[in-house]
Amino acid sequence: MKPERASGYVRNGGEDNLSMEALVELIKAVTEKGKSFRVQALGFSMYPFIKDSDYITISPLTSGYPRMGDVVAFIQLGTRKLIVHRIIESKGDYYLIKGDNKPAPDGLIPKANILGYVTGVDKDGKFVRLGLGLERVFIALLSRKNLLRPTLNLTYRLIGPVIRRRKT
Repeated sequence: MKPERASGYVRNGGEDNLSMEALVELIKAVTEKGKSFRVQALGFSMYPFIKDSDYITISPLTSGYPRMGDVVAFIQLGTRKLIVHRIIESKGDYYLIKGDNKPAPDGLIPKANILGYVTGVDKDGKFVRLGLGLERVFIALLSRKNLLRPTLNLTYRLIGPVIRRRKT
C-alpha cells in the first residue's frame, strides 16, 4: 500500500511531496524543540478563516491546556491524518474539535494527539489573525450550535454592500 501523500503541504523545489506520516513527524520534531512550523493549508473545512492554499503557522503547545476556540493541528484518530480545526468544547484531557465549515465535529480528541496551535494565517502575503484572537470563543460557540455559517452569511449580506460601495 502506498503511503498517503500530503500533497501541497511541504514541497522540495515544487516537485517532491512528503507523506502524511513524514509531515506529522516533522511538525512533531519542530514543535517539540519549541519552534513554530509553517505549512500550506489544504481544503475548505476552516473557511472563511483559513482558506485552501493559505499558509498557517503551527506553534508548540505551551504551558497549560488548549482552550475553547483555539485552532489546533492534531492527528485524527483512526486515519492518523493531520487536521487543523477549532476546539469547540473541552472535557478534561479530551477536546471536541470541529472545522468551521463542517456540519459535524471530528469527535473527542485526546490532548496527546494535538501537535500545536495555529498562531497565524498568511493570506496572499498578508499575515492575519482573524478568528484566532478573543473572537475565537464566540466563533467556537456558534460552530458548536451549527450557527456559524448562517451568522456569517447574514453578516456578509448586511456588510457586503457597504464594503462594495466604499471600494468604488
